[in-house]
Amino acid sequence: MTEAPPALRGNRDFRRLLLAGVISQTGDWAVGTGLAFYVYDLTGSTLSSAITLLVSRLPDVVLGSVAGVLADRWDRRRLLVGTDLLLAAGLLPLLLVRQPAQMWIVYAVALWAGVLSTLLAPAQKSLVPQLVAGSQLVRANALHGQCGEVARLAGAMAGGVAVSAGGLSAVVLLGVAGFAISAALQASLRVPGRPAPMTTVGGQWIDGLRLAARDPGLRLLVAFMMITGLGEGIFGTLAAPFVADVLGGGGDAYGLFMSVQAIGGIAGGLVVAAYPGRAAPGLLLGCATIAFGLLDLALFTYPLAVPAFWPALVLIGLAGVPGAAMTAAFTTLAQRVGGEERGGSVFGLLGSAHATTALLGTLLAGVLAGVLGHALGGSAGIVGTLCVHAGGLLIAGLMALTLMRRPRG
Repeated sequence: MTEAPPALRGNRDFRRLLLAGVISQTGDWAVGTGLAFYVYDLTGSTLSSAITLLVSRLPDVVLGSVAGVLADRWDRRRLLVGTDLLLAAGLLPLLLVRQPAQMWIVYAVALWAGVLSTLLAPAQKSLVPQLVAGSQLVRANALHGQCGEVARLAGAMAGGVAVSAGGLSAVVLLGVAGFAISAALQASLRVPGRPAPMTTVGGQWIDGLRLAARDPGLRLLVAFMMITGLGEGIFGTLAAPFVADVLGGGGDAYGLFMSVQAIGGIAGGLVVAAYPGRAAPGLLLGCATIAFGLLDLALFTYPLAVPAFWPALVLIGLAGVPGAAMTAAFTTLAQRVGGEERGGSVFGLLGSAHATTALLGTLLAGVLAGVLGHALGGSAGIVGTLCVHAGGLLIAGLMALTLMRRPRG
């Protein structure tokens, strides 16, 4: 019988996991931002930039489920430590890049980092229930989710400053330091024991598919991830055109727009984490997703009536609150479905579903925005396609509310 994890307050190991996540992801954002600028500056080619991004994201689609199985089979703390150290070592070949002919090194490093990053997500999320009491999972996941938002703000800025001041070498050293510190913090975690898997890796992978086939809760979570992944692909593709062509802003406006989105997400996570009660994650997920969709719908359509930029900042900042609540509730539900034994497999499956539809959303955004723009004229194609994203959130939120009808085991 394993020892119950401690409550959230005063939880030394959970604090260290949060700090490690912030440091590691800040380094990741710094490398991604600095490398993107360096690649375009070195080659002058948008194709090279696109290839770098593609090879870094492809492992999420291909290896997500495998990464989840490994998170269940292996010691999660050691997996996180080893992955951070391999990420640090894998950045060092970038120090050799001096000319466009060496871009193959960049592609290889991007692929290596993409594979290892795919291993991190299911291991981190399935480790949280081992460190935190079950009644505190929603609050813990809200705090854990803010690591990415904080890292996004700090890392993007640090990466830009580093590449401007010291070139690619400064970016690499910043990333190596971040991953190394994260590994040291996670190596000190005291993780309680968990049930040993009863099947082989292949058998566990098949069991994961069977679980998805027979568990309506997991099927709903997969569908939710597919819908929201499609929307994130659309938004990620059209955010810059929306600011430029619909709102009439420049690069500085786009940077402010994305920064306010991250700040809103941080505020939302703190609101959820500060809630002292035991929020029902199914109800929270449904209501938060619907609120997120309504705010996004207002964000995308208000320029048709009010030609001003400031409402966009207000709306995208407000959307961060339900967005953070949605993420925390979804993660909690996935942890409950998978349990300690199959948590990694569940998150791997969900991650693959999300990554696949996000790529499809990227393709859909380019095609649909062009078709609608040609048919309706002006920027209507951008607005119309973004409204598809908002409508998907409303549908996903209504689907999530059905989780409240399921008895809890």
